[in-house]
Amino acid sequence: MSAAYDTAAATSVAHGPAREQMNIVIVGHVDHGKSTLVGRLLADTDSLPTGKLEAVKAICQRQGKLFEYAFLLDALEAERDQGITIDSARCFFGTARRDYIVIDAPGHIEFLKNMISGAARAEAALLIIDAHEGVRENSRRHGYVLGLLGIRQVTVLVNKMDLVGYRQEVFEAIEREYRAFLGEVGIEPMRFIPISAREGDMIVPGQGRAMPWYRGPSVLEAVDRFEKAPSLREAPLRLPVQDVYKWNEAGDERRIVAGRVETGRIAVGDRVLFSPSMKSAVVHSIERFSTRDDLPAEVDAVAGESTGFTLDEQLFVRRGEIVSHLGGSQPAVSSRLRANVVWLGREPLRLGRSYKLKLTTVEMQARVAEIRKVLDASTLDTEVRAEVRRHEVAELVLELRRAIAFDTIDKHSATARFVLVDGYDVAGGGIILEALSDQLERHRDEQRVREFEWIPSLVGPEERAARLGHKTALVLLTGEAQVGKAAIAKALEKVLFDRGLGAYLLDGKNVFLGVEADLVGRPDRIEITRRYAEVAYLMLDAGHLVVSTSNTFGLADHGIIRTLVHPHPVVHVHVGAEATGAELTLPECGLSPSAEALAQAVQAIEALLAERGLTRE
Repeated sequence: MSAAYDTAAATSVAHGPAREQMNIVIVGHVDHGKSTLVGRLLADTDSLPTGKLEAVKAICQRQGKLFEYAFLLDALEAERDQGITIDSARCFFGTARRDYIVIDAPGHIEFLKNMISGAARAEAALLIIDAHEGVRENSRRHGYVLGLLGIRQVTVLVNKMDLVGYRQEVFEAIEREYRAFLGEVGIEPMRFIPISAREGDMIVPGQGRAMPWYRGPSVLEAVDRFEKAPSLREAPLRLPVQDVYKWNEAGDERRIVAGRVETGRIAVGDRVLFSPSMKSAVVHSIERFSTRDDLPAEVDAVAGESTGFTLDEQLFVRRGEIVSHLGGSQPAVSSRLRANVVWLGREPLRLGRSYKLKLTTVEMQARVAEIRKVLDASTLDTEVRAEVRRHEVAELVLELRRAIAFDTIDKHSATARFVLVDGYDVAGGGIILEALSDQLERHRDEQRVREFEWIPSLVGPEERAARLGHKTALVLLTGEAQVGKAAIAKALEKVLFDRGLGAYLLDGKNVFLGVEADLVGRPDRIEITRRYAEVAYLMLDAGHLVVSTSNTFGLADHGIIRTLVHPHPVVHVHVGAEATGAELTLPECGLSPSAEALAQAVQAIEALLAERGLTRE
């Protein structure tokens, strides 16, 4: 073994001072030798616990098995019985340059989901191909997944060269074929290396005597040539909000915003921006759990840390917002996005269907608006069709119920990766390629300007909620003409007012008669909706429960209203037949409803408001 990869370097993984670490993943088709390679790496760098190699050899002898280096890695009994890797195992080895965390990802097509979850944590990849079997469909699929996950440092290992007599022409034919494929999916491999993991050829320097025609680096030399990704701590700040708490030792009204710093750092005195609400404030303190008073106050939190922080002014922010530095790099905001998806569900992904999208701390229904292309991993042919079958890769356009904050994969991977849930099962994983314009972009821009320029009151929203006994909300009643929604709205306002709550009836016609009077004779639906929403926002900012109804607004207008009154919630109550997006549907009760029908309708709405925590029972 070369002195460059001696025991001292390897054992520093567990015992030496902190050194640079790097995550690498090993992927490839089943039985192409991934686990054998990792086992050989552990053995040849003396990275195994003392006696581990001998113990595994002894077990094999007792069981009458031929020893395999893969047994050093396959810890699950089911894997040893079947001879395949099921989960993404992790192990460690070291060289003179750095320490490595190796992720051995499954190669079998049925375990593709595990391979994706493993590879998602990697900075570089070793992709292994059996010289005897050649490039298989799964070899192509795994190459595409690496490109999908944004992994650009890839070295291809052509394994089992001993089975083809170490012939140079076999190696070169595989290199030509697979290099062309990787080029099609946007990966430029760093190098191809012929190896025999079982025999130890070209794993460490000086072990390639059977292939004198090969003049390149060994596997260990190649991994040492991978470039370490820039520290996540030095990247722009991205902190998805996990939750907001209202308790602290000071006993004041401050709220603690909690979440995990994905990239960058956040410090006391930083002015931060919350997206998509576009609210901004200065970090007042960094909070942590502690029972000791003698510990110094935290002044910052960095990538990889979960933390809490307070602001110099009280903002209404919610789970799913992303914190960044004001004036620095900011996430994109949209309700439409273009993405690549690997589908793993048993039922096909279908055009027009909705699935739950999970991105950072956001969970939201996303509709498949377009399937732009489906890729055949074995041939690289693409086709446009209305469904994506299991293990296929596709480019989609997803439409969400409301705008969220995110990044594209070329900017920040942690805030660009998502999963799709079908029912209760994670059925697909994807990356965001592009934020697409949507119909609400203009109104989000307007809302952003308003948030930045807004003159705040000395009376905060929590003070208003405490005084009035409820939170703010816009209760929007919709339905066809003459179904009774106006009567319900009036009755609801009266009941809430009689309970001592700050309720106000904002009828769309009243807004039109005043604020929108200049639009008489030239009805501009979007402008009518915009002005109505701005009036509603003013009343919500004053702390009211706004009850509203109008025949003017359709489903398309609801998005404008929700955007412009954000972050105040909109409670959609529909009167009549079931409506898309309605939280509550009430039966028609006509223009002159009975007292009993009104009472039942109001009671149902009151229960919904209490269920959402907007009012008390």
